[in-house]
Amino acid sequence: MSKLVLIRHGESRWNLSNCFTGWADIPLSEAGIEEAKLCASELNGTKFHVAFTSELERAHATLLMILAQQHRTGVFQHETGKRKMYYQWQCNSNHCSKDDMPIFTSERLNERYYGKLQGMNKDDARKKYGDKRVYTWRRTFKGKPPAGESLEEVYKRMIPYFKKRLQTAVMDGQNVLLVGHGNTLRVLIKFLNDIADEDMPLLDLPFGKPITYSYKRKCWCCENPEAYSFNRPLR
Repeated sequence: MSKLVLIRHGESRWNLSNCFTGWADIPLSEAGIEEAKLCASELNGTKFHVAFTSELERAHATLLMILAQQHRTGVFQHETGKRKMYYQWQCNSNHCSKDDMPIFTSERLNERYYGKLQGMNKDDARKKYGDKRVYTWRRTFKGKPPAGESLEEVYKRMIPYFKKRLQTAVMDGQNVLLVGHGNTLRVLIKFLNDIADEDMPLLDLPFGKPITYSYKRKCWCCENPEAYSFNRPLR
């Protein structure tokens, strides 16, 4: 049975310094590199046919460390931006080895855009805007940071792409790897598990921990729900 494996990238330098990261292209921290390596070891027994990720470096680095551990060569297929022309190339010709694997990147898989909060220390944001307001912006489904995106808006840009590309690949019998971001994976898990809007503040994901789904009888089933937490988070 084919699998869908979700992974939040390893800790970034701005995660380490407690800043809102969003679309800023920040590299992994030393701890994030180690988290990616541990994740790679956990996935050694799973052979993937295709991978998907965002346009951001911290997700790319995590994904490439996973594939390197499996002695695979990820070939990036850019669907957006100036490098879109390369999207036409596929790993299905005699130019590719058995170790080559396509990686599709899309802005629709990018982390939530945090607007005016982006780059700001979270403690400083609480001092400026108040604990309750920042909590609403960060954790609730409809809360929207100043000039940023709500989780609802992330859901609307990401889920159609997921249905068209990733879900279709799983239904075609492929093992699919998605290396993404905390908020984009939260909205995806909301979709896969049918989580109510009001329960979204309860959902949180660790760095570099594989979350595995299978598709049975037109429904998604999480095989290791203990990999993420569903408890009221600290404000």
